[in-house]
Amino acid sequence: MPTAPLSALVVDDVAAVRSYISQILQQLGITSVYEAADGHSALQLFGHHQPQLVFLDIHLPDINGHQLLKHIKLQQQHTVVFMVSAFSSVENLKQAVENGARAFVMKPFTANRINSLVRPLLH
Repeated sequence: MPTAPLSALVVDDVAAVRSYISQILQQLGITSVYEAADGHSALQLFGHHQPQLVFLDIHLPDINGHQLLKHIKLQQQHTVVFMVSAFSSVENLKQAVENGARAFVMKPFTANRINSLVRPLLH
C-alpha cells in the first residue's frame, strides 16, 4: 500500500492524448500528473519526480518508447509502465512485456480501459 499519493507521467507526442489520460488520472485522485511530448523531456521529468506510474507512447519524435521503457526500468524497477500505441503488432506487444511493461493500451482507448488498469494500483 503506497504511503504517499501516487504520481504519474504521461508521455505522448499528441497533446490531446496526454490531456485525456491526465484528466482520467486526476479523476481517479492522482493529483501529481506530469506530461512530456518527447522522450528527452520524459527522461528529465522521470529523473526529477520519480513517478510510480507511467503511460508511455511507443512512437515518439526522438526516442523509441521501448528504449525509454528500458531506461525507466533500469532507474526504478518498481515503476508501473503502461505502453500506449495505435500499432498493436505482436512484436510491439512482446517487446513491451519483455522490457517490463505492465500492460499494453491500444489507441483509441476509453476512460474505462485506463480506469481498469489504474484503479487496482490505488488500493
